[in-house]
Amino acid sequence: MREEFLKRDEDSIKAVEKEIEILKGLKHQNIINIESYGSDGDITKPSGRQIDNMVYLLLEYVSGGLLFDICQAIGGMGEEGGRYFMTQMLDVMGYFHGKGVVHRDLKLENILVDDDLNLKVADFGFATFKNTTKLKSYKGTMTYMAPEIKIGKEYDGKQIDIFSTGVILFIIV
Repeated sequence: MREEFLKRDEDSIKAVEKEIEILKGLKHQNIINIESYGSDGDITKPSGRQIDNMVYLLLEYVSGGLLFDICQAIGGMGEEGGRYFMTQMLDVMGYFHGKGVVHRDLKLENILVDDDLNLKVADFGFATFKNTTKLKSYKGTMTYMAPEIKIGKEYDGKQIDIFSTGVILFIIV
């Protein structure tokens, strides 16, 4: 049991390190900025238990909240709203795809909105930049997930991001 826990902990650290590496290489107005990171974080839990040497990310603060919450509050935004947000999504997706990065978990909950209604894509925890056209791992959120992932077929990461963006557009409109 302890070996399994240590393996999961090592996998988590590798995932965060990969996210840091990806975010450091992406500079775009519609991607959340990484302000700082490290592996020397200390946490004291409510129980008093101390956890040392935590890997952490410090990200830009985005004041407007989640696109999910906005959609929940106002409902469908129609074609004009869809066009406004989709223009930003296609621009940012073109940018990170051009850098060889695929997100693999695009969803309303991973898109922040600032006070001027500018999108900020966040949570690159499932992102990758290696062999993005022949992926096999089961990544993403079920309701935004392309069928090829659900049935366990090999997939192209860019196509998966486009599918998820289509689901986002449907919800926005």
